Amino acid sequence: MRSRFAFRVRLIAIGCAIIALILLVRLYDLQVVKGKEYRERAEAQYVKQSPNQVDRGSIFFTSKDGALISAAAVANGYTLSINPKLLKNPEEAYAALSKHVPTIERDAFMISAQKIDDTYEEVARRVKDEEGKAITALKIPGVSVLRETWRYYPGEELASHVVGFMGYGEGDTLRGQYGLERFYDDILAKTEEGLYVNFFADLFTNIRSEISDGEAPPGADLVISIEPSVQQHLEGVLTRYQKAWNPKTVGGIIMDPKTGAILAMAAKPDFDPNGLGDTNVSSLSNPLVESVYEFGSTMKPLTVAAGIDAGVVTPTSTYNDKGSATFDKSTIYNYDLKARGVVSMQEVLNQSLNTGVAHIVSKLGTQRFKEYFIKYGVTEETGIDLPNEESPLVSGFESPRTIEYVTASFGQGIALTPIAMTRALAVLANHGELPDPHVGVELDYGGGIKKKIGWSPERQAISPESAEKVTRMLVEVVDTSLKGGTVMIPEYAVAAKTGTAQIAKQGERGYYDDRYLHSFFGYFPAYEPKFIIFLFASEPKGAKFASETWTDPFMEAVKFLINYYNIPPDRPQYE
Repeated sequence: MRSRFAFRVRLIAIGCAIIALILLVRLYDLQVVKGKEYRERAEAQYVKQSPNQVDRGSIFFTSKDGALISAAAVANGYTLSINPKLLKNPEEAYAALSKHVPTIERDAFMISAQKIDDTYEEVARRVKDEEGKAITALKIPGVSVLRETWRYYPGEELASHVVGFMGYGEGDTLRGQYGLERFYDDILAKTEEGLYVNFFADLFTNIRSEISDGEAPPGADLVISIEPSVQQHLEGVLTRYQKAWNPKTVGGIIMDPKTGAILAMAAKPDFDPNGLGDTNVSSLSNPLVESVYEFGSTMKPLTVAAGIDAGVVTPTSTYNDKGSATFDKSTIYNYDLKARGVVSMQEVLNQSLNTGVAHIVSKLGTQRFKEYFIKYGVTEETGIDLPNEESPLVSGFESPRTIEYVTASFGQGIALTPIAMTRALAVLANHGELPDPHVGVELDYGGGIKKKIGWSPERQAISPESAEKVTRMLVEVVDTSLKGGTVMIPEYAVAAKTGTAQIAKQGERGYYDDRYLHSFFGYFPAYEPKFIIFLFASEPKGAKFASETWTDPFMEAVKFLINYYNIPPDRPQYE
């Protein structure tokens, strides 16, 4: 009997504990997880809502210490509207309103006030809280102060090509139009009910299983890999380059070559997504992802790596440089038309010799050369999480003519996006493995539920030993050849190579004699790299070679990253 009584007591106690837990969970859900949402709903019962509303997850940059910094958020304020039928004295109303919102144009206000058959005319939008409350207190007949929300970008131009913006597409639907806003549009958008997915909803639904299976429900905040200080520095480098050399387009990427995470990505000209104004539409697209270019000699290290990996050359192998070479009745030349005689593969990179990489193609054969470049990913899109990625132009790899492969070996005749070129070159920095470039890191649904964004596994393109040999060659380029070795950093091994390419004529065969594309890439600390930098400029003015325009900006970026991340020296004598 006593045991039965004890059992019942325990059963009742367990039941009470379960009920208490449910109540606690419910209270936490209402007050903490959904508190902001319900407060907004409560406010809506006594503050009229404007038709101008945005309900969307935020986008966050990630600082080097892991702190999240707002890149895109939802701002709150008011829309001012008038009902011309109820507006007794338009002049007095305008005078009162313009004291608080000076941007209201008098002529436009008076035109709206004369539309007596219309009951709703907007006269100002995105009015700040304090101004909206002050106008509400005036209680002007015919003037309404309506709650409004809109998309806001605290960084303004910072990473604008990456973040993108919201706009009206087809019909009257406000959606992400460029950048991450577009790529993750369905995920950033909230559900029709306007509530974020959260842990407590998961108690009664299959949300967690959807996320674990790779599904991504709507209503998430997006955490991205862009580091705001690194992004700001890169944009400063590009702005100074733009002023010095007046290029048509200039851009750059800073990436972790191991993970493929993009730390900075920028192009000029750019835009402020808070107000596009007179921004040229062509400036809205991201040339680092949406445009292809022939990059020239930055392709040469990949050709040298293929030759070394296949065993047809070594860093010390030699060939007889005659200054030119003929294939399929077409002749290619060194950039200065000069012959060097017998030189090593190291000199091919030091002096950027077209004939040297052509020699490697001859030793490899066109089929093996093509196979290596397929491994580098140059024949495919990268799959980066940004919209409108352009496909590479590599039809020359289907040609029976050797000359097409020879020109590809020094970066002419094939065109890639800057992000595809960065990924391919990252093979050298990443011990021979091809990384997966990306910006998105994590989706945060609130209530403790998060989803890491997964990316494809790395693919081995060349052996780690081959990658290290080419890295040593590129360090030698910086230490002895780049600006005569004057930019070498004694404490740090930096691997780098320049590229100068002629720009193809539009609508006809051949290349311009006076228009060039300058590119530059490098990675460091060379043997265990944390960063790969890729820089390019289309049609810079005042200099023919990339070494003239890009060496100093590149080294500036290197030194900034070393100091900002406190990278220890990697030269043995300084460790």
